[in-house]
Amino acid sequence: MTAKTWKFGDNVDTDQIIPAEYLTTGDAKKLAAHAFAKVRPEFATEVQDGDVIVAADNFGCGSSREHAPRALIGAGISCVIAKSFARIFFRNSINIGLPLVEADVFDRIEERDEVEISFDEGLIKNRTKGEEYKYNPLPEFMQKLLDSGGLIPYIKGQK
Repeated sequence: MTAKTWKFGDNVDTDQIIPAEYLTTGDAKKLAAHAFAKVRPEFATEVQDGDVIVAADNFGCGSSREHAPRALIGAGISCVIAKSFARIFFRNSINIGLPLVEADVFDRIEERDEVEISFDEGLIKNRTKGEEYKYNPLPEFMQKLLDSGGLIPYIKGQK
């Protein structure tokens, strides 16, 4: 997959991803309309299907709400790349089918760079800069969850 990037820094919390006053629904598209409303108001109207978020440390910290990764999926985000993730955000994201990549590339990728991610190879190609970055791919069982669309679709497929 090839995508444009959005950059966020350290400690992006779930309240920044989807402010609490918009938690009146679980509908991903309705949540997406308010994604990053208080920190990047242009995000919801400018994000494109397939775009990627690149962040620094501790992305998704804060509340354990599943609404945050659901809002990103609704916005069309195809993957979040960060140096590290809050563990509950990581688990919620994988469980609902949002791919995550732990890679220390924040200082190498700029906003709007075009990147290609190979989840099987553990490789990020920065098409804009002509660079490649290796990362440790997710374990096979987690990749199967993502390929199925998350935990529930995976379990339903096991029957």
